Amino acid sequence: MSVVDILRHLISFPSVVGTPNGDIAGWIADYLNDYGIASTRLPGPEGDRVNLFATIGPKDEAGYIVSGHMDVVPAGEAEWASDPFQLSEADGRLLGRGTSDMKGFLAAALAAVPALMAIDLRKPIHFAFSYDEEAGCRGVPHLLVHLPTLCAPPLGAIIGEPSNLQAVRAHKGKAAARVVLTGRTGHSSRPDLGLNAIHAMTQVLTAASTAAQALTQGPFDKAFEPAYSSLQVGVITGGQAVNIIPDRCAAELEARAISGVDPRSLLAPVKVAAEQLAAQGFGVEWSEMSAYPALSLAADAPLVTLLEDLTEKKTLAAVSYGTEAGLFQAAGVPSIICGPGDISRAHKPNEFILIDELLACQAMIEALGARCSGI
Repeated sequence: MSVVDILRHLISFPSVVGTPNGDIAGWIADYLNDYGIASTRLPGPEGDRVNLFATIGPKDEAGYIVSGHMDVVPAGEAEWASDPFQLSEADGRLLGRGTSDMKGFLAAALAAVPALMAIDLRKPIHFAFSYDEEAGCRGVPHLLVHLPTLCAPPLGAIIGEPSNLQAVRAHKGKAAARVVLTGRTGHSSRPDLGLNAIHAMTQVLTAASTAAQALTQGPFDKAFEPAYSSLQVGVITGGQAVNIIPDRCAAELEARAISGVDPRSLLAPVKVAAEQLAAQGFGVEWSEMSAYPALSLAADAPLVTLLEDLTEKKTLAAVSYGTEAGLFQAAGVPSIICGPGDISRAHKPNEFILIDELLACQAMIEALGARCSGI
């Protein structure tokens, strides 16, 4: 089966983040089984989503993980020129939700299976495919906790997010949280009898704005754009009508941290401001939505040298978006980002990838196999 045919199958599964993924995971498991490769399904606490792990070669030897996520963001935009869950071709582009982010990488890895099976791998290649990456890397921790029982300590992990097949050594970490304030409703003509949750939320928003401004003063890491950590409130909801005192207001915020900074710590002053409202009679609920650490791989790391050899491109120092690579690194696995397609195409209508990009990624993974065979 060609890489395009495999991608066509993968795109046909509407594996939108936060929804069951048994169909796509089952298809991949069946595909691997056809080549005699057993896979392990590692469910998360949701009960209807699984990670998938498989090994080609000797699992008791140190090898390399090839990793990507099976979920995609929703595709409800009206601008789609075709069904986003049916692969189509236009002007040499393969269109569909997830073509670049990141089912194209999964397709390239699966297309390399026949070549990997045809050589004597002395070091294994592992496939680690996760769920709900698009919700803040929620799925892969439930895979990583089992990693010591699945394989020998790996030499490295390649996370196939779209990077134009140029390896990336670092990315920012992220933490996201939701704060919900509960006050007391009533008629707007008697504000003295109510507790306005929206008014109270302005204190939380002020704390967030102040913290965000302070971050622009450093610390700095010039590898990133911007070179400092950041914080923003992205969503706010509350109220029913202009003449009703709003008794509930919710806000969602995120922090993105440069290497060496704990992203959770950046949200701390905002959490303090929210919790102080309890003394004014408000109910305060703070819940973490997601969190993952930054990635930082040294320029002289063996994994960098390997990827530069495989891609014939110098590595890129850093990107500002986040991936599962930081979680692999935190689990003790040296990690790097390298995949086909471009991040600028992701999360947009008419997302696409080029056939040449798929074939180049397939060739890279097959070349990794050749390295693992000692050829």
